Amino acid sequence: MSSEGTLATVRRGLALSPELRTGLGGTIVLAMLQMAGRVAVPIAVQQGIDHGIRAAGGPDLGVVTEIVLFTLCALLISTLCGYLMTRRLFTVSETALAALRSRAFRHIHDLSMLHQQSERRGSMVSRVTSDVDQISQFLQFGGVQLLLASGQLLVSAAVMFVYSWQLGLVVLIAFGPAVGVIRLFQKRLRAVYQASRERTGVMLGAIAESVVGATVIRAYGVSGRTQQRLDTSIEDLRVAQQKALKTSVTSFSSGEIGAGLALAGVVVVGVLLGADGDLTVGQLTAFLFLVTLFIQPVQIATDMLNEAQNAVAGWRRILDVLDVEPDVADPDDAGVLLPAGPLSVRFADVSFRYPGGPIVLADVDLELAARRKYAVVGETGSGKTTFAKLLTRLMDPAEGEVLLSGTPLTSVRFSSLRSRVVMVPQDGFLFDATIAENIRFAEPSLTDEQLTDAFTELGLADWLAGLAEGLETAVGERGEALSVGERQLVALVRAYVADPDLLVLDEATSAVDPATEVRLQHALDLVTRGRTTVAIAHRLSTAEAADEVIVVDAGRVVQRGPHARLVAEPDSIYAKLYASWLEQTQS
Repeated sequence: MSSEGTLATVRRGLALSPELRTGLGGTIVLAMLQMAGRVAVPIAVQQGIDHGIRAAGGPDLGVVTEIVLFTLCALLISTLCGYLMTRRLFTVSETALAALRSRAFRHIHDLSMLHQQSERRGSMVSRVTSDVDQISQFLQFGGVQLLLASGQLLVSAAVMFVYSWQLGLVVLIAFGPAVGVIRLFQKRLRAVYQASRERTGVMLGAIAESVVGATVIRAYGVSGRTQQRLDTSIEDLRVAQQKALKTSVTSFSSGEIGAGLALAGVVVVGVLLGADGDLTVGQLTAFLFLVTLFIQPVQIATDMLNEAQNAVAGWRRILDVLDVEPDVADPDDAGVLLPAGPLSVRFADVSFRYPGGPIVLADVDLELAARRKYAVVGETGSGKTTFAKLLTRLMDPAEGEVLLSGTPLTSVRFSSLRSRVVMVPQDGFLFDATIAENIRFAEPSLTDEQLTDAFTELGLADWLAGLAEGLETAVGERGEALSVGERQLVALVRAYVADPDLLVLDEATSAVDPATEVRLQHALDLVTRGRTTVAIAHRLSTAEAADEVIVVDAGRVVQRGPHARLVAEPDSIYAKLYASWLEQTQS
């Protein structure tokens, strides 16, 4: 968590949102005009009393009428300026914060899978949702109030000293202690509101987890424990919010005390000055109006301080994540394109370990020829999935390098890598859209006819025809309206239309029924034809169909070769894996 001060955070936040400076000069001019309209009222009151009601020859209604009309015009202009200023602030702040939200999301998306897995997802989501919302709320309401308050404070203070420097000093002295208390509480407010924003992230994470895992929660009958976790996170947030509000109320109360002292002091000293003839009735009355105008910004400032600290805490959390440098960075224009044609693979002395953990892959040195099918097998935790993530550059090795057709992955532009290399994960993740829209994520220009042809080419036309809505079938969130096998069918078609040169499969048939497995296996044979294919194999039927099997054990490649040769090697790791698999499938 960042420890930089409030002003430093605001400066960096503004630097990241240059849109906030759009038309700033015009907005400030409108704010000052609105303030001038407000200050015109006490001046008009003073003139009306001294030169109208208390005129030397008796009340002068003509002067009073002129002053009333002048005041009315000033208030109308002030109101119009306030409307225009507020509208500009709302428009600019929403535009700027939409850009900030987008920038934060893109940065989170660019962080490595390793970093994303180390953070609570609810906390990351809160960075681009509730944290930005808090900044938005402050800029649109608290920001407007503080801008107006600043102008009102300066203008009213200036006019007060013009009327009576003695009474002006009384007001400043009365508010001196309040300013000291506010400064004293500022650091404490920063800490308590930072804690509040963090508790919000934890609560969102707990809620998201309970919604996504609802099936497991019900299946294991742990609704009570889940509710307890939620209640704990909600209670922690309530305590943090209450602590922040108590600190805020104490700060606000100091402003109230200062206001009371200022009014009392002005009345006492003003009467004494009036008795000596140094102050007219109109001037004293106007000064009391001015004190009210001066007090209001101070009270607003103390009231808005909690909103400001809440917004700054949100800004700081966004900056914290933006400060994280992606450890898997896109070389972009400085990078190269993958060479045209089939892709070969080379792992050159590759090792990998997760932070603080043991070696997951060690000294992997192997070459995979283009247009051949490879199956990577091994026990759970042997390093198979890490192998796939390194091959698709979802992570980078700690030592050594991965090359495609002789080109180091770290030097390849993401645009080239993602268009030539496609990974189909084990869960067959789908977006909350239709089947057609999910497949078009791979190739947006495809027509419905071309999509139907793709299903037909993979032998899936009858399955598609069996769906009531066909291509327009909604798959639901994460594809949960479809079965596991059906999700994999759609994911395979999506990979097929992407037309990659290297296809990485995290076992597509590991959790499906036998009938769907037959469909999937047929589709897989067609999808992988003519492409370099690396399959993370959980079912060894996949290894049987591969040109070559790579056996991984405890992070090391211990065997490679055709299935028939490896299974014939007595007491080899692969032979034991295959025998165990056969026993399970036949029992």
